[in-house]
Amino acid sequence: MSRRDLDRNESFSDISPELGKLDTEQFEELLSEDPDEALELLAKMAQATDSELARLARQLAGRLVLDLTRTGTARTRGVGKLVRTKATIDGGDIDIDGSLDQLVSAKAEGRPPAIDELTTTAWQRPRTAICLLVDRSGSMNGERLASAALAAAVCSWRAPAEFAVLAFGDRVVSIKELNQTKSPESVVAEVLALRGHGTTDVQLALHAAQLQLAGSRASRKLTILLSDAEVTTGGDPTPIAKALDELTILAPEDEPDHARKLAASCGARVAEVGGPFSVLDALRALVQ
Repeated sequence: MSRRDLDRNESFSDISPELGKLDTEQFEELLSEDPDEALELLAKMAQATDSELARLARQLAGRLVLDLTRTGTARTRGVGKLVRTKATIDGGDIDIDGSLDQLVSAKAEGRPPAIDELTTTAWQRPRTAICLLVDRSGSMNGERLASAALAAAVCSWRAPAEFAVLAFGDRVVSIKELNQTKSPESVVAEVLALRGHGTTDVQLALHAAQLQLAGSRASRKLTILLSDAEVTTGGDPTPIAKALDELTILAPEDEPDHARKLAASCGARVAEVGGPFSVLDALRALVQ
């Protein structure tokens, strides 16, 4: 996006008065006055032909969207937590240290230890795994980019152990796979670098989410579809949508009909959103 295009926003010249400059104080002022406009402009600047401005915008966006999402307690990182429990016939690894007193007592009495005297260790499953599907068909304007970046940041904060971000049009591009190690800042930067491309294959996107979540050990497997859900290529997404554990569609409030129809056909939820901060609010309520 050229500086001439960016200058159509009346706040741009104050925030970037010259080539390669980004005035953070002026940006913070706009953010306090109109948060949605500020985030949309920041997303556009992240795609500027002014390479230094784009670098500064991506750097600021990475910090900002993560700060905006960090409300409440982050989930535990890692694939799970090692916990000690009473042994059962269902198995588990015997915790020798935790069972030592019982083993010694049983040997002294000349008997095998009872199963409920022993302690086992096992990996506790992560609570939530999330696959975010970002529709990049058509035009990726500032509002869509900012919304997608915020959604990715929420996923990274609320389910750091297992979250995936996939972009799709007529094919699927992996930004982060479920068990891949990648910093949230890198994920946000890659989302902001997305370009609009191709038609919309919702079936293909949902199938990709299904594959990502299939190997997860989480007790909750959530697919979030950030799209109007209008199918312009590919097959009927309903059968795969029904097979998903949990599906929520974040649809633009001015184009909700296709999302409502898909949700009604498969029992999914729909949240109608009108800008980046409404996406943030919807996800905060959804991913507890």
